[in-house]
Amino acid sequence: MTIRDQLLIDRLADAARQGRISRRSFMNYSLAAGMTTAAATGLWGTTAKAAPQRGGTFRVAQHDGNTSDQHDPGQYQSNFEIAYGHTVRAYLTMINADGTLGPDVAKEWSASPDATEWTFVLDERATFHDGKKVTTADVVASMNHHRGDGSTSAAKALLADVQEIVDNGDGSVTFKLGSPNADMPWIMPDYHLTILPANEDGTANWQSGIGCGPYKAVELEFGVGGRFVRHEDWHGEGAYFDEVQMLVINDPNARQTSLVTGDVDSASLLENKTLSLLARDPNIEVDNISSAQCITMPMHVDAAPFDNNDVRLALKYAINREELVEKITFGAATVGNDFHHSPAMPYWPEDIPQRAYDPDKAKHHLKKAGMDSLSVSFSTAESITTGAVDAAILYAEHAKAAGIDIKVVREPNDGYWSDVWLVKPWCMVTWGARPTPDVMYSLAYKDDAAWNESHWKHPGFNKLLLQGKAELDDGVRKEIYRDMAMIARDEGGTVIPYFPNFVYGRRKNCRHSGQVAPSWQMDGYRHCSRWWFES
Repeated sequence: MTIRDQLLIDRLADAARQGRISRRSFMNYSLAAGMTTAAATGLWGTTAKAAPQRGGTFRVAQHDGNTSDQHDPGQYQSNFEIAYGHTVRAYLTMINADGTLGPDVAKEWSASPDATEWTFVLDERATFHDGKKVTTADVVASMNHHRGDGSTSAAKALLADVQEIVDNGDGSVTFKLGSPNADMPWIMPDYHLTILPANEDGTANWQSGIGCGPYKAVELEFGVGGRFVRHEDWHGEGAYFDEVQMLVINDPNARQTSLVTGDVDSASLLENKTLSLLARDPNIEVDNISSAQCITMPMHVDAAPFDNNDVRLALKYAINREELVEKITFGAATVGNDFHHSPAMPYWPEDIPQRAYDPDKAKHHLKKAGMDSLSVSFSTAESITTGAVDAAILYAEHAKAAGIDIKVVREPNDGYWSDVWLVKPWCMVTWGARPTPDVMYSLAYKDDAAWNESHWKHPGFNKLLLQGKAELDDGVRKEIYRDMAMIARDEGGTVIPYFPNFVYGRRKNCRHSGQVAPSWQMDGYRHCSRWWFES
């Protein structure tokens, strides 16, 4: 190969990386430059930026769908509801594929110098599925749905410091806060905070299921699935598929089999133990993404025996996190440390010592609690996370060495979020990744949060939470979150075994940009609007 040919190939590779050349032209020019077909194909595969193509019906096997799922975004809990919310509805801002913050219904935003006022300017192109333009009145009604004494929204805690939402009359709204909040734009992609049409009385119309997202529902049965068609007036990029079919398949084997056989084009939450087999299938691509998704094991600290911190500490020392990561996730996870803050979040407190498996320390704390042994029930379900039941059983084996009998209760997948989580005194939960520690702690650890799953109330922790929210100095803020992590680790009501990767799969012809958001499964559950079929 001549120097001239090599220069040509270098230019072709650069054009492929920037998406400026088709695969056919790339192959023709590469062969003319002296490359073999195999070499040219390999070079295209490693350099080409796939150009999105429109068309086709995208079939998705979705885990964690329930007959109790609903339209009210304030009550969203299941993964199906979250996927549905990102497909049919839209938000003020969004988490981009690269993990940065980007525009959605709001095209731009700005803050006052002290971060007590945040103004969001709406994208004038945004429309609801019934053709009506999205207005500032719709945004105010949508946000107020989660505020006030009468609200039962799980996102109420996120907006607790909002004193007023002002319609500025110029296509923008301003959130006036009681104290500074540097994370305000990062709160807006929370999956509860969808933009809904306003009723005449100023309330939000969530009952109709109408949204302003990339697809509109034409068929929907909660617990079964839905069919969605492209919203042709979608204001954002993407929405390449003509139609999306979302099928609830809670059984992990059935879900994975549907992907292997080609009955679906993509499947959420793959079984980690079969990843090596899937990797050898030439028709399947597996996305294995590090994230701040978290497995929690919250104990109701206002119910015996969990009202005794020594009992809680005994259970925290009685779990072998490293073995769970190795045997349950097959390495696709990061070990947890009993505080809900992962290395994937900003302000990570890397110097806090990792709590190790120590049956003798567990026995010590049981003795301090006045116990020689302990017997407790622990609820879980297969749909919670890959290997959920196996993880609970392995934890129970670990705890035996400390004189602790953990009775694993395998609950039904359907109705788990309504009948078990926040109801049973000890259970397993999967939390999706949140962008900042403030968002996570405000949702699940704040004393009055609707989703305070352990019923834990710590005045010092809540005081620090308010300080961290208002602090604009990153160095000081990191120290605040470190102090909060230590309090939760040593006094909190939650065992945290690990932060699992997002692991999902797609058929070879189903493409994405090469970057996928770490905020939720399936590209932050933006897969329906960001992915496409390659012909």
